[in-house]
Amino acid sequence: MTLSPELFYFLLFIVAFLYASVGHGGASGYLALMAIFSVAPDVMKPTALMLNLFVSMTAFIQFYRGGHFKWKMFLPFAIASIPFAFLGGMISIDAHIYKKILGILLLFPVVRFLIFPNADVKDIKTANIPLSLLIGAVIGLLSGLIGIGGGIILSPVLLLLKWTNQKQAAAISALFIFVNSLSGLFGQLQKGIQFNADMYTYVAIAFTGGLFGAYFGSLKFNQTILKNVLACVLMLAVYKLLFTAA
Repeated sequence: MTLSPELFYFLLFIVAFLYASVGHGGASGYLALMAIFSVAPDVMKPTALMLNLFVSMTAFIQFYRGGHFKWKMFLPFAIASIPFAFLGGMISIDAHIYKKILGILLLFPVVRFLIFPNADVKDIKTANIPLSLLIGAVIGLLSGLIGIGGGIILSPVLLLLKWTNQKQAAAISALFIFVNSLSGLFGQLQKGIQFNADMYTYVAIAFTGGLFGAYFGSLKFNQTILKNVLACVLMLAVYKLLFTAA
């Protein structure tokens, strides 16, 4: 599929804005865009993780300032996920298998944006520490393997289990994404990393989008239409990854 760089830059900004608005780094969105634009998997993974670092930290700072972060909830997930993200980053998988796994995982953000667009938890339950460790380890391994931070999986899990409200889930997911992305990148360094020649441009655009998204997301801001558009973009990527040979 031949598409203009300008369209990619515009969509990159929108993805960073929307993901940061819910406390995410956006790796699944960046991977979806790169899949649509037929970027090689070896380039997709480190590029998405690098963009994740900038956007997720920006999102975390905004949500932390808003008083939504909970260390006791975050630590069990992070302790288990960090070593497994490093391990996943060291693993090389066949490009065809990679695309199929990514296609399945991209369904998580679709669920996040369509089923939990503005949902919040009223009666928060006490978290189960052993289950938190298990969830963190599984998400960490997938994060390093695929090139995501894992927040797009963790966030709906937290909401489904009713362990946090939406703002708390966003704050916890943001830092979770940052540490996993960093760990996954270190793991990938062990086998070599390839970046796109336009990486600096990508970082600048994603950082700007993330800055605005995190600011508005930590406040009250209705993004329903934009989230529905993003869900459609993600579904296009899912179709391309699962049902086409390209």
